[in-house]
Amino acid sequence: MAAITSRTSFGVAGVEAIDRFQVDATRIAVFTSVQVGVYAFSQIPMGILIDKFGPRKLLAVGALLMGAGQLILGFTDSYAIAIIARVFIGAGDASIFLSVMRILPFWFPLKHTPIFTQLTTCLGQLGQFLSAVPFMALLGTQGWTVAFVSLGSIVGLLAIAALVAVRDSPDPQQKPTTTHTDDEKPSLGASLKLIVKNPIPWQGFFIHYVLMVWQTVFALMWGVPLMTLGMGLSSATAGLVLSINTVCMVISAPIIGIISARLGYRRDVVAVALSFVQAAVWMVFLSSDAPRGMMAIIVVNIVMGLTTAASGYGFDTVREQLDRRILAAGTGLANMGGFLSSMVAAQVMGFLLDHSAHGNTYTWGDFRFGFLAILVTWAIGVMGFVVARLKGGPGRRLLTRIRSTKDL
Repeated sequence: MAAITSRTSFGVAGVEAIDRFQVDATRIAVFTSVQVGVYAFSQIPMGILIDKFGPRKLLAVGALLMGAGQLILGFTDSYAIAIIARVFIGAGDASIFLSVMRILPFWFPLKHTPIFTQLTTCLGQLGQFLSAVPFMALLGTQGWTVAFVSLGSIVGLLAIAALVAVRDSPDPQQKPTTTHTDDEKPSLGASLKLIVKNPIPWQGFFIHYVLMVWQTVFALMWGVPLMTLGMGLSSATAGLVLSINTVCMVISAPIIGIISARLGYRRDVVAVALSFVQAAVWMVFLSSDAPRGMMAIIVVNIVMGLTTAASGYGFDTVREQLDRRILAAGTGLANMGGFLSSMVAAQVMGFLLDHSAHGNTYTWGDFRFGFLAILVTWAIGVMGFVVARLKGGPGRRLLTRIRSTKDL
């Protein structure tokens, strides 16, 4: 919850950030691109560190990094220093998520882990509600510094809670980093080779890629500006829409987890099919020349909220197919997908908005043009999934597992 609150807090403060740092849409999008880019590219390194040192320690380190980043962001009005703060937030976020994903298989039976993964995810999504309602209210009444410093302080304190309350395994004698003898552990180079050449993490990568891009760009960067500047809605109404999105994600996540456990390897195709539903709803929403009303954006957010949780289907396949000694790193590669796609789409959308608006206030027409960036990015991800799926068919998947065992 703390990580997702930190991840989405800047999205609800996008309009205030433009005024605070005196920048245009292209440069304000860099905040999201940097945070998401660092988060994405930290996945494999953080995964390897978690596999080596254990998730509990990296969970605490991640919370400290994220808290420090929010504190810096709260105090500074320098664009360059604020970018550095976003680097801290992105790196801490990566460590937190992967640590949680690494802990779950050691606490719950493997066949039930997809359900608990989704329960963890849906509870975490309450962080988006915290950004959309209390954080936005604090930002509006107390200002930028109080809002971000308060959030950073709370996240930093949670690092202590992680050290005190979290354990890597329910069995104190069993450590995730010591399930095999040292001479059985793959080297760094061998781990990277196994992960990058295995099609299973790449399938997870593109599942996450296509299902997260609409939600992430909307929630982290351009959703509130679209609703307030493009549609003329109030900040309070925008917060309500984001809250509805969060409620739908919380409700759907356990159901998505149960479905994943029953679908098995077929879950991947279902996930990509749901991404087509997301794309279709957005295309209908943006097809109007006149700004849509409040009910239209609520429908879009209901659909996103009910389907985005399926982005975790790739993690379930990775968990079932990869050796546990490289599980966190493999999950990291899969988790890069949605955030790399979001980083590219958010930044390109900023360029398109500036190109369309010519220095004027962004309008509905500008946002319609800008959202083409997300549509093209999504389409590229669908093609990537098809290629990865063809390479990771049942026969080839078995062969890959045999080769991986021999390499290890």
